[in-house]
Amino acid sequence: MSDSINSINYIDSKTPPPREDRFVVTNAFGGTCSELLSCAKKGCINGNERRFSQTSGCQFTLSLAILNTLRNAVIIMHAPVGCGSCSIAGAAQSKVFKKLRDPNAKSNVWLNTNLTEVDVIAGGVEKLREAIFYAESEFRPDAIIVANGCVPALIGDDIDGLLEQVRPQVSSKLVAIHCEGFKTRIMATAYDSVYHGLLRNLVRDQQVPVDERLFETDVEKLKEKYKISRTVNVLNVSSMSRADELELERLLNALGLTVRFLPCYAEPDTFTYVTDAALNISICATHDDYFTKHLELLYDMPFVLKTIPIGRKNTEIWIKDIATYFGLEAEAAKLIEKESSELDEALEPYRKSLKAKRAYLTGGEIRILSMTELLLDIGIEVIGLKGFHYDQFADPLLEVLPNKDRLLFNAATGQPFELANLLERDKPDIVIGHTGANVQVAKQGIPVLPLFGQANNYLGYAGAFDVARRLNRILKNTMFNRNISENLKLPYKKEWYEKDPFHYIKEEEV
Repeated sequence: MSDSINSINYIDSKTPPPREDRFVVTNAFGGTCSELLSCAKKGCINGNERRFSQTSGCQFTLSLAILNTLRNAVIIMHAPVGCGSCSIAGAAQSKVFKKLRDPNAKSNVWLNTNLTEVDVIAGGVEKLREAIFYAESEFRPDAIIVANGCVPALIGDDIDGLLEQVRPQVSSKLVAIHCEGFKTRIMATAYDSVYHGLLRNLVRDQQVPVDERLFETDVEKLKEKYKISRTVNVLNVSSMSRADELELERLLNALGLTVRFLPCYAEPDTFTYVTDAALNISICATHDDYFTKHLELLYDMPFVLKTIPIGRKNTEIWIKDIATYFGLEAEAAKLIEKESSELDEALEPYRKSLKAKRAYLTGGEIRILSMTELLLDIGIEVIGLKGFHYDQFADPLLEVLPNKDRLLFNAATGQPFELANLLERDKPDIVIGHTGANVQVAKQGIPVLPLFGQANNYLGYAGAFDVARRLNRILKNTMFNRNISENLKLPYKKEWYEKDPFHYIKEEEV
């Protein structure tokens, strides 16, 4: 079940390695899915780069997307004041979704050490010390989490040394997250950075084995052991909705399992009890690889790390993998048969109206590839994919694509000019895209369905139905986007649209 792809043990290091040092990975590729698989097997894509680059991603901001969901925690952004300003846009959303888990949950609390030109010379450690004591006295959180930006990393601020120094003086748990953006081209390294900090400061050395806990009777101890044996940790992502969580919980409850969701929207104390579970269940291998493999190494915890349960087929694989671990294959088969039958009946009218529509997908690699399976199931043709990056976790999903020999895959973090070129050439009926890129798509007159949304359901059988229903509604009337394209234009010249969309990608020579 816990099929470790490579050995992993970085827990004693202050910082995790960048993704480039762990995987065959790239965010600069253009070609068919078959060509991508072939190049990856040869190990010749890590060195790919662009002669021209237009925007990219930062692991600091992606780390904050997870950290800002944590309840009863104060986030200190140790950086210039502009870093992390994106948190303002998600503050209301974070508050609402925290309250869906706990009605008494409070809004986000974050501080910024506001590093200036003077601090670049003199150092910013004293500002961070002041911020930690302020957070402790003003908010009394369960945890104070320091997210380390590019500037303190460049000037050599000893974040971990300071935290060790002040730890005896505060009641809050102190966590260092080293997520400086300049250290990696692969934005998904942010997941490793967050999990690394949580493992070192909220998980490691906090665990108390059941046999060492105080129980009034042996019966209570046996009950606790049985409860743990039927409990699973489902590792959620910040792009999941509460409806998504409830759908997955419904399916696992049907197998007699108890579900705990983390890391997003969890409390710091939740991580103290992370080992009180029989199995760790990943939603996305790109997201959870680092955490699951370290928990296996440190605590011998098995995990399921294969696919995201989007669409019928991937949901079925996800359920079967979990059921196999618990010996519940028969129960899973009955559940899948019932759910699949009901989904077929619900999708029938949408298959007729959506048949032969053409879609382009852009976003995280695992998410867009899983969504491809859902679209094919309802009769929509997928004509192109743009993933933020490629790594080996995409291989099982790429290999089963029926049209991988002609389906183009663009690995690109940002690079909206490449997407504009591809869409102008292919002219899809709809784009299913990451929220941040959808405004550009609308200016090209193409209808858009967000790839995720915290107010909608995407996962499981209910998610498959909801996606089909929303696609049907959007494609019934596309005038809104056509009106936008008639009044707003993208800044690219006609000559760019006539060039190869991958013109600026420089491939590594083998």
